[in-house]
Amino acid sequence: MTLALRALNHKDRTESELASWLERRGVEPAEIEEVLVRLAEIGGVDDRRYARRFAEDKRELAGWGPDRIAGDLSARGVPRHLIDAAVGWEGEADQARRAANLLEERGADLSDDRGRNRALGLLARRGYALEVAYEAVMMAERASRAA
Repeated sequence: MTLALRALNHKDRTESELASWLERRGVEPAEIEEVLVRLAEIGGVDDRRYARRFAEDKRELAGWGPDRIAGDLSARGVPRHLIDAAVGWEGEADQARRAANLLEERGADLSDDRGRNRALGLLARRGYALEVAYEAVMMAERASRAA
């Protein structure tokens, strides 16, 4: 338990991450399970809370789309139903507006096909679906023309 609390003191972790961290330090599987159960009971580890906060941070601070957020949460061992709850509430129109704002903030040059393709690539790497990225590019292009 002391090792687990030390790990959580440094940063929030998923149950899976904490279990792996403890395993690498030689803690027996039965002890890991017992620690995880106790920590879950007292709220020290909570994958639902972790997924929600992670999604909010990456969405708002890093400009990530739902696909990238979901992929990263999955890699961290968060169960699929919790991932869906954390990323699934935002509609495509909201995603497109957020992505268009990202392009505007970055000063994306959308004046030609090359610039629009680069913007699409950026949004795809950030985890936006192609349809959402395309709509965002069109929105940002219209906004730049109006300015």
